[in-house]
Amino acid sequence: MSDNAKFDIVIYGASGFTGRLVAEYMHVIKGHGLSWAMAGRSHDKLASVRDEIGADAATPLVVADAADPESVRAMVRDARCIISTVGPYQLYGSDLVAACAELGTDYVDLSGEPGWMHEMINRYHEQAVNSGARIVHSCGFDSIPFDLGVLFLQDAASEKFGATCPRVRGRVRAMNGEFSGGTAASLNATMEALGKNPELLAVLANPFSLANGFQGPEQPADNKPYEDEVVGQWVAPFIMAAINTKNVHRSNALLGFAYGEDFQYDEMMLTGAGEEGKAVAEIVATVNPLVGDDVPQPGEGPSKESREAGNYDVLFVGTTAAGDEIRAAVTGDMDPGYGSTSKMIAESAVCLLQDCPDLAGGIYTSAPAMGQKLIKRLVAHAGLTFAIES
Repeated sequence: MSDNAKFDIVIYGASGFTGRLVAEYMHVIKGHGLSWAMAGRSHDKLASVRDEIGADAATPLVVADAADPESVRAMVRDARCIISTVGPYQLYGSDLVAACAELGTDYVDLSGEPGWMHEMINRYHEQAVNSGARIVHSCGFDSIPFDLGVLFLQDAASEKFGATCPRVRGRVRAMNGEFSGGTAASLNATMEALGKNPELLAVLANPFSLANGFQGPEQPADNKPYEDEVVGQWVAPFIMAAINTKNVHRSNALLGFAYGEDFQYDEMMLTGAGEEGKAVAEIVATVNPLVGDDVPQPGEGPSKESREAGNYDVLFVGTTAAGDEIRAAVTGDMDPGYGSTSKMIAESAVCLLQDCPDLAGGIYTSAPAMGQKLIKRLVAHAGLTFAIES
């Protein structure tokens, strides 16, 4: 990390929809005492967003464009930590990660692109270790509530039972709000990349593809509805499971297999009990919420009223090898794709800088990088709750 950096945090993509929300949040919390700047391709657009969100006229503006690698490197040199909201990351993010890994600058993003993350880990993890850069992918709805939710449950199980849970179920009880346009664009970019590189399919299909070469046990099926007797309801496939499960398994590997080498984890949506729950599950299984005319395009998003009306509630059920059960829940007070995500990524950057001085360089997920420190921040500032239910 450069001692000569001009700014503690630079928000890259601040003139886009999500980047603007991050900048607005940083303005509201006054950066938790850290200096911050807004970055993007157009100085005029940045200035317009700065004025619209009510930020101080002296808020620094940095012109940086993914099509101009030197401008990206200059931005990285001037920052202690980059918040990147410029996706799809596989199209616009590789040079930025490379620069951060080389120059020792911390980095957080909203990536839900496991193929690209697999590539970044293989290319730049060792360089980040050497430079001291702490690079943390997936610092939004995918995958913080799930990655930290599993950590929170496992820590509680260790305290209560003296053992972690080799089997954890993630069950989405409620989710009100839109997926982001960036998430949809990332899915489209991944499908295009798959057409050009069929070998990518193996990465996308493997739940352990981000786990540093580790191959664990067969994982529970999550591609069709069924009646889950443990929770007493029907469940349907959850579209974000494909990225969240990979991040949870990477966390387990980076934590020295604290959850065990036999750890099994899946994510599903709860749809209710009986015939009605079954019918809903079957409908959910046929719908892709990231496809259609109603999906926001990159740079677009819901109104403030819609964001504030959103929420989510995720249940985690853990079972120890001895058969003991523990349940935990993670909730968010705004829509997952925009309102809550913008707060989570901002607090992740602040957490890295203010709470993790001893964290070594490398490419991380949220649980091994920040863990309980970030949980405390999210509860105190970002409208999330983490609670043991039984």
